[in-house]
Amino acid sequence: MSKPLVIALSKGRILKETLPLLAAAGIEPTESLSESRKLLFDTTLDDVKLIVIRATDVPTYVQLGAADIGVAGKDVLLENGAKGLYEPLDLNISRCRLMTAGVSGKAPGTSRRRVATKFVHIAKRYYASMGIQAEIIKLYGAMELAPLMDLADEIVDIVDTGNTLKANGMEPRELIADISTRLVVNKASMTMQHQRLKPLIKRLAQAVEARREGQEESA
Repeated sequence: MSKPLVIALSKGRILKETLPLLAAAGIEPTESLSESRKLLFDTTLDDVKLIVIRATDVPTYVQLGAADIGVAGKDVLLENGAKGLYEPLDLNISRCRLMTAGVSGKAPGTSRRRVATKFVHIAKRYYASMGIQAEIIKLYGAMELAPLMDLADEIVDIVDTGNTLKANGMEPRELIADISTRLVVNKASMTMQHQRLKPLIKRLAQAVEARREGQEESA
């Protein structure tokens, strides 16, 4: 029997929204992912297994061939690079925006800024493209606190509803990228396992389209 296909899933919100799409494509774990301490899961398809890992690790697992397919946010792909990956499908889930933000009514400096973010590479590229000299301060959470404590002039972060910014006296400013969750495939796997991957990707695409049509009908 050939080696099983491995799909790397991102933990958290993305996982909850990915599982119904996989189910619609005929792929379901044979046990609860949230209640088990296992790291590798069997599915209803004998030749497909799932692993659930940190979102930032998904591209690495797929790039290096430990997983054939991965599910990751576009923000992770932009930050960590997508070398060695195909990106055949936008799953259209966990949609949000990657933006700059700062204290409401307080204009940022025009040529130099201190910027707090966990998206260091994205921020460097963005401010360089704008001709702004930016000192990037890497933080892992509570970004909104940085401008309030005068640690930074601006932040670069994911914005969903904007309520957290508003609650802390801040406002979104410039849009860097619209973010959604993408299916990524190892390039070597796409070549070697094309006959197995193509129908799987097609079923997922159909599940995404059916979800979109259902949302339009209920709107």
